Amino acid sequence: QVQVVESGGGLVQAGGSLRLSCAASGSIISINTMAWYRQVPGKQRELVAAITGGGDTNYADTVKARFTISRDNAKNTVYLQMNSLKPEDTAVYYCNAEGVLTVWYTRNDYWGQGTQVTVSS
Repeated sequence: QVQVVESGGGLVQAGGSLRLSCAASGSIISINTMAWYRQVPGKQRELVAAITGGGDTNYADTVKARFTISRDNAKNTVYLQMNSLKPEDTAVYYCNAEGVLTVWYTRNDYWGQGTQVTVSS
């Protein structure tokens, strides 16, 4: 069984910073891509940032130069450093682990339960 758990959300003033963490646990051999998505009520979930096992990154245009995604492959953990936060960054942030290979040689995608980020103006 694979679990994905996020932490680090909260309330911050505009211009402030937060760091999100996401750890995948279970009988994991490897994970292809780990990513952060966010969703606000009434809108589709959108990709914020993604990172491959080799360290290649991809960012939404709205967060480039403000957010940084990083990863610790040994710990199956991904981080999202969010700086210069804006009220429009307010959302529930979800962690996605794509292509999780387990010791039973199954490969699936997993989502965390989400963590709320609220940026006040």
